[in-house]
Amino acid sequence: MKKVLIANRGEIAVRIIRACHDMGLQTVAVYSDADAQSLHVLHADEAICIGQAPSLQSYLKIPNILAACEVTQADAVHPGYGYLSENSGFASICESCDLTFIGPSSKTISLLGDKAQAKSIAEKSGCPIIPGSPGIVADVEEGLKEAERIGYPIFIKASHGGGGKGIRIAEDADDFKRKFAAARAEAEVSFNCPDIYLEKMIVNPRHIEVQILADKHGNCVHLGERDCTIQRRRQKLIEEAPSPVVSPELREKMGTAAVNLVKAAGYHTVGTVEFLLDESGHFYFMEVNTRIQVEHTITEAVTGIDLIAEQIRTAQGEPLGYDQSDISLTGHAFQFRINAEDPSKNFQPSPGMLEYFIPPGGPNVRLDTHCYSGYTVPPHYDSMFAKLIITGSNREDAIIKSHRALREFHIGGVHSTIPFHRYMLSNETFLSCDYPITFVDHLLEKGVDFHDLEEAHLFE
Repeated sequence: MKKVLIANRGEIAVRIIRACHDMGLQTVAVYSDADAQSLHVLHADEAICIGQAPSLQSYLKIPNILAACEVTQADAVHPGYGYLSENSGFASICESCDLTFIGPSSKTISLLGDKAQAKSIAEKSGCPIIPGSPGIVADVEEGLKEAERIGYPIFIKASHGGGGKGIRIAEDADDFKRKFAAARAEAEVSFNCPDIYLEKMIVNPRHIEVQILADKHGNCVHLGERDCTIQRRRQKLIEEAPSPVVSPELREKMGTAAVNLVKAAGYHTVGTVEFLLDESGHFYFMEVNTRIQVEHTITEAVTGIDLIAEQIRTAQGEPLGYDQSDISLTGHAFQFRINAEDPSKNFQPSPGMLEYFIPPGGPNVRLDTHCYSGYTVPPHYDSMFAKLIITGSNREDAIIKSHRALREFHIGGVHSTIPFHRYMLSNETFLSCDYPITFVDHLLEKGVDFHDLEEAHLFE
């Protein structure tokens, strides 16, 4: 491997380019018309435009990406996250073109990308699973029978879903009849597959995910967990590592379950096994993400392991060179997603020019971004334009440093989620760690003003 084409955009493209340069690899950035001024274009050794602003005409257009590989003589492709990162067809084409796909094999992506198959593998490997249908539900009549057996409330889920899409909650049989058809229709439109399966709804859970890392020689380790419970409508906003509610004993159980599962699937490279943790401390398998995660940064912060570099190393066939006993967690880390959204208007998107962009600095502060003063956040893509990563000796110390960094972060021209993050750091419930995955949604239902830090103490 000598030259890596990054089939992505934004901060993750910048992050991958940096890792490649640290490893002495040449890089190729691809970009749409709307991203011509992005930092990933400026940082790469070469850059090539692959289409117009809409993703379907650029970042999702496989022929254009392959043409860019041919023109630049790139011999490897890093897909980042989102876009084509979990597209088994794209991975298969790369394999057939002798391009190193920096990720798992196309077969593994296909296997674990099917939620029903992944659940079956999890069960066979001894990983706790959420009670649900044994496979795809053919029609509403079969679904009603399964729902009665499992018990309400119940999730109606798209088999190929992701990012919070393709999910409905049914409270009873009448509700199920209405929502089953809607879930199938959304699955067909969003994922080109109408297949639906059912899962028991775990009440008031936390969202915990375990980072795993495996090579092509059968070695696999876990790098601890991340707590991703602070979400809005299943979209993550704040992540932290380690989880404040996971004990060392539970960490070992979850980590072992994650490792056994991915080994059973013949997995290699980085990946994430996602779990729900209930109020009694029982955990249940949700899904496997066969790519680098947005929040990989906080695992890097507490383990000292460069996950992008490890992705590249394992893709080249190199062994890990260490085992589970060599992995340790030090300190505590938060990641705050800085989105171009207005928290006071139900997180309404707020694209536009960054009239000024003054990032925080000092000890324990990392900022991953593709932006700068004068850059225009385009309306065509995900609204996240920066990730603020803060480390501390423990959770309390990390919170103190997060307060300071967020106060120093000044952005003009667009609304951002900075006020929301500052609010959360002043919220007693957040500070106490006693909240479920629905916490932010409940705050929104109460009509909180995320710009009012004093109000943060009123909603516990």
